[in-house]
Amino acid sequence: MESLTGKRKIIESKPLNFWERIYLPAILRGLSITIKHFFRKDVTVRYPEQKREFSENFRGMHSLKRDEHGRERCTACGLCALSCPAEAITMISAERQPGEENLYREEKYAAVYEINMLRCIFCGLCEEACPKEAIYLDGDIVPSDYLRKDFIYGKDKLVEAPLNQ
Repeated sequence: MESLTGKRKIIESKPLNFWERIYLPAILRGLSITIKHFFRKDVTVRYPEQKREFSENFRGMHSLKRDEHGRERCTACGLCALSCPAEAITMISAERQPGEENLYREEKYAAVYEINMLRCIFCGLCEEACPKEAIYLDGDIVPSDYLRKDFIYGKDKLVEAPLNQ
């Protein structure tokens, strides 16, 4: 029967010679590759005893920064939450009360700031969208855990420690 395109390819199969029929050279070639792998340098990093070197553009865990006076930089503008494609950031803003001038930089601040690390894709768009340079992805690797609720990071885990401590 003729093919519709007329581009039929005829495949010829030649008979195997003696060495190909006993498969011994193919087995020895495979074993030699396996033995070569035994003498290669080990590429495994023994974490946590050894820390891996990361590139300059590595995006680690989020951190909310403070200014030079130890006040929180975040003004709860919501641009980081709007720019997040995974919708991992939620915040509730509040007004600064009298006497809290040394805690918050602006009159409005984030009373609740949470990042769901299970949803976060570490794209860095929240870092780029922040006009006050308050959020950075400069931390370490996000640690593993067993419960889902432990992956929702609030201000207690995200805000960096004040400089005077």
